Amino acid sequence: MSNLNPNTNVHAVATSRNPATGELIATYAFQTPSEVERLLDASAAAFRLWRATPMRERVAAYRRLSAVLRERSDALAALITAEMGKTISAARAEVEKCASTLDWIADNGPAILADEPVAVDGGDQVHVSYLPIGTILGVMPWNFPLWQVIRASGPIMLSGNGFLLKHAPNVMGSAYALQDAYEAAGFPKGLFANLIADNDTVAQVIEDPRIAAVTLTGSMRAGSAVAATAGKALKKTLLELGGADAFIVLADANIDLAVKAAIEARFQNAGQVCLAAKRFILEKPIAEEFTRKFVAAAEQVRAGDPHDPASTIGPMARDDLRDELHNQVLRTIAAGATLTLGGKKIEGPGNFYMPTVLTNVVPGMAAFDEETFGPVAAITIAENAEHAIDLANTSDYGLGGSLWTNDIARAQRIARRLETGGVFINGFSASNARIPVGGVKKSGYGRELSHFGLREFTNAQAVWAKTVA
Repeated sequence: MSNLNPNTNVHAVATSRNPATGELIATYAFQTPSEVERLLDASAAAFRLWRATPMRERVAAYRRLSAVLRERSDALAALITAEMGKTISAARAEVEKCASTLDWIADNGPAILADEPVAVDGGDQVHVSYLPIGTILGVMPWNFPLWQVIRASGPIMLSGNGFLLKHAPNVMGSAYALQDAYEAAGFPKGLFANLIADNDTVAQVIEDPRIAAVTLTGSMRAGSAVAATAGKALKKTLLELGGADAFIVLADANIDLAVKAAIEARFQNAGQVCLAAKRFILEKPIAEEFTRKFVAAAEQVRAGDPHDPASTIGPMARDDLRDELHNQVLRTIAAGATLTLGGKKIEGPGNFYMPTVLTNVVPGMAAFDEETFGPVAAITIAENAEHAIDLANTSDYGLGGSLWTNDIARAQRIARRLETGGVFINGFSASNARIPVGGVKKSGYGRELSHFGLREFTNAQAVWAKTVA
């Protein structure tokens, strides 16, 4: 029976604005309770059809979807840039990353999801099957409007599950472009579909028996609310709740390479990346050199029109997010940090913020304790490597981290002591279809991508056939 409240407010709209100009792009009306009811019915019907579809046909649909994304790359990239301000080159790269991930899933997913034999004493025939569980609700963020969705839905759907997308309100154009791409690739209509709703309706949808589980990428507050609702309904959740990744530079590191990587790691996508360097923890002997070179490189980072090839970064996605970031900068300075570069909103149209470097940052300050989701770098000095490890772990978050040193064996030992879902030695946080991504502590739980993601929302069914004499 449906849990939907017929008195839900249906007059609200999701609004998409160009963050570089402030211009209104489009509005999308929230779905009525009857529309949500039909959406859930269609999703359940599509799931029954898809789960009965042979794996070879599912794989063929994945290959068609990859081709559709590449064919529409220019239009999709332009939409990403218009809706959330990513530079056009980064937007094109995002589309290609989606397509290449679908290729990897099509190539490798069937073997990962195949029945897995288990040897037991007595000659009994035992295997584990990885079976679909139903329609998964995906609550997704705006910072990678296509990639975040493909990263979630791609592994989830190959096993036979459906996917209902609750996307961020400011990127609904991207959400519908993805739905159209899935349908153009021949996936059953309704298998991948969009939900436009307020928080109360989302909670009702989570409780609905036609939804099997929930995956969310977003804030700790959103993750806590979704997990609480799903938990009451005894439904599984996967949460990726952001991070305050440490970028540790030890005294024996190649400073020039570390600085070059640090600039990209912090300022890509205007700093609006969960799995990205935010806290730069420098061992004391090289702190002055790294800081000097990092600030000089950050001065060359140009915030501007995301369509202009000369722009390093575009605007922040929304003005309220820029206000929140600026407040974090001001609170950090008030607590005793030094503003070494930037620290101001850029006047004029659009949600632009100056590339910013804060030095003398210590635990207890906003830029150390909180996730700074914008072009702000916080620099902290460690007395030695042990102190650097302690500082890195002094965080509620545990998503990723970087470690720079010429001693790889030592770095691998240190990596085991870092409380994160991923560690990147002499590199910076990234994602790859072959490698699991996810966090610990308040960065969430569960894993996307790789064989972990492909099996995350499956029923690992044990089938044990006794030998009959």
